[in-house]
Amino acid sequence: MKSRIKNLLKRMHKGLLRTRYTARVLNEIRFYRNCEQVHDLPEIFHYWSNQYLLPMQQPFGFSNPDAFFVHYAVQRFQEKPDQALRIVSVGSGNGELEVRVAESLKAAGARDFVLECIDINTHMLKRTRQLAQEKGVDTHIQVTKADFNQWQPEADRYDIVMANQSLHHVLNLEGLFDAIKASMKEDGSFITSDMIGRNGHQRWPEALELLKPFWEELPRAYRYNQLLKREELEYINHDCSDSGFEGIRAQDILPLLVEHFHFELFIPFANIIMVFIDRPFGHNFDAEAAWDRDFIDRVHQADEAAILDGRIKPTQMIAAMKKTPVGETRLRHPRLTPAFCIRETGGNH
Repeated sequence: MKSRIKNLLKRMHKGLLRTRYTARVLNEIRFYRNCEQVHDLPEIFHYWSNQYLLPMQQPFGFSNPDAFFVHYAVQRFQEKPDQALRIVSVGSGNGELEVRVAESLKAAGARDFVLECIDINTHMLKRTRQLAQEKGVDTHIQVTKADFNQWQPEADRYDIVMANQSLHHVLNLEGLFDAIKASMKEDGSFITSDMIGRNGHQRWPEALELLKPFWEELPRAYRYNQLLKREELEYINHDCSDSGFEGIRAQDILPLLVEHFHFELFIPFANIIMVFIDRPFGHNFDAEAAWDRDFIDRVHQADEAAILDGRIKPTQMIAAMKKTPVGETRLRHPRLTPAFCIRETGGNH
């Protein structure tokens, strides 16, 4: 009798987990159904990016995250110009980046290539097809509706696997990383630009401590959350994963990548600065105003110093990885290795 009750409770628990997962999927699809500008960022973000992120990337041959993906795709084609090129983008969204990569490959002289776009949202895949047709690369873009939590690709298929701001939406990271590794050709690359901070894009306690004096310095009008439509006189450490998949396992991404892959390139950056330049509060700043720029400069300097000395960990990264060992990882700073940038949770979830 006890055994039967135990099995029944197990089945009920599994059923509850499936129901919660389905609800999150539906929330995610609904949110992005009419979202045509997924990566639309405030002007103050672009001020910060041009001042500080740009110099971090230029030594490696690109000037922004989109150019990073283009750089690796074109480089792969140029290394093997006579071979068919196969690329897959996991969680491709509206496909703007993927179409841009296809355009760049075409401009570089590539003819035999396919870029497969995988996403669970049919509305976004439809926009991908439309954009590819408009830009004249529809013969090179393939769309596939699939849940990347359960993706099962062919082995040794892809020269490049791309993941642009999609890993922080993944619940089954272990399964996805196993699938990606298996799908890559022996000399293939896994390239990503993503978030690696605390789950739900919350801040860890040490980052909140650094953030607090800057928040208290902000004029009241700057403390209005444009996404959640609320004033935050005191900063609210909001969990963005409470109803969907936003940052659902962000803090596990970097440790699992270190486990599964070998880093060829690693550019980590930003922690508390993102609070002020991202979409919730970034639109409150005037990118042309002296006080606003000075404030962002000071936050960045404090952020960077704390990241370099290990008091806080970066929450963003651009990375290129291989499935087999590499000679030496190219780093933006000798101290900022993938292992150094992992924040030990110590049970603090």
